[in-house]
Amino acid sequence: MRRVEPVPALTYHARPDIGNGSDLLPSRICHNQPVMHTEITSSPDASGLRIGIAVSRYHGEITNRLLEGAKSFFLSHGGSEENLIIMRTPGAFELTVACRALAEIDTIEAVIALGCVISGETTHDQYINQSIIQGLTTITTTTGLPVGFGVLTCQTMKQARVRAGGAKGNKGEEAMAAVIEMANTLQALWADEESS
Repeated sequence: MRRVEPVPALTYHARPDIGNGSDLLPSRICHNQPVMHTEITSSPDASGLRIGIAVSRYHGEITNRLLEGAKSFFLSHGGSEENLIIMRTPGAFELTVACRALAEIDTIEAVIALGCVISGETTHDQYINQSIIQGLTTITTTTGLPVGFGVLTCQTMKQARVRAGGAKGNKGEEAMAAVIEMANTLQALWADEESS
């Protein structure tokens, strides 16, 4: 569950006698007094969360396995099926616009992009991957919502398979775990700020 607890921390204070960038000393050293800060942590509790998932249809064998991993994690951690909004896209490039549309829904607390980009004979994959990363980063920084990155960027289908429920885990599941934690952590932060 969500909890807020104070823990000792180092804070830094400027020393007026030194001004060259090395003028910061931890407050414990300066004052021999620990400063308390608030650390906000959360558990992977999906109950009550509403999450949007954008899934590429391209390389469906892989992306469907990523989606199953994400859904399974969500449901096994208290989430309910009706709190998942799933949007299919033709390919990985379109994931950004789908995630943006999902993020603009008032009741959504996080979004996830699930896709698979395999290297080919050209550098096309690099442009797609870079575009997706930049787009998703823009979404999370402009909306304040957690955005999960479940897009595999592999050289072969074999590499993708082992990351979509194989020996290397399921990156869809990992993306879901990350956004649940971040959504809960942000909610705890806002609740702490409101109570202050």
